[in-house]
Amino acid sequence: MADFSKSSDKNDVGAVGGEDSVDERINEQAAFVLRGYIVQAAHEDDPDVLLSQEDLGGSQSESRDPEVKEIVRNLIQIGDELNRNAELQYLIDHIQLDSADLFYVVAERIFENGINWGRVVALFHFAYKLIYKAVTTNCRDIVMKIMGWALNFFRRHVSQWIREQGGWETVQYYFQNLRWHNVAIFVAGVLTGALAYWKMT
Repeated sequence: MADFSKSSDKNDVGAVGGEDSVDERINEQAAFVLRGYIVQAAHEDDPDVLLSQEDLGGSQSESRDPEVKEIVRNLIQIGDELNRNAELQYLIDHIQLDSADLFYVVAERIFENGINWGRVVALFHFAYKLIYKAVTTNCRDIVMKIMGWALNFFRRHVSQWIREQGGWETVQYYFQNLRWHNVAIFVAGVLTGALAYWKMT
């Protein structure tokens, strides 16, 4: 298993030469996409849940980026399928919110067998479900911590892979070439396995 926990932030942020600015843009887009997904998914789950980009450390203007909106729209379709998975929902309902160890162990497990777009979706959906649970159980004080965990893990372990794929733009090809249902089945399997592993440790 790849040992994500031992990497240091200052050694992992950015790469050589001009890749620094590319990685910064990818990380910024990741934050936009994650916040957009969380806000939209929460609204889909319960229109009465009041959650905005500002609540997640962003700004309302970022939600108007057409590329981000399209990626979020695709993620929502997968998220809708994931919400129908009773086993996954059960596992999420029975985990503690305030544990950085939980987040990082599950995130590491998600990417145990490498990185692909489905696993990136699994990471984002996991962060969303934790934040949704926090908001709906009056634990809003943990929301920014969860955002920090997710974006920190992304920056340290996923950003470079996305740069190597050609950036966030290439996720559209992934979505176009696969059926939503099949992606959701894969993501649910990865995330359920990661959460079950956490329960056993």
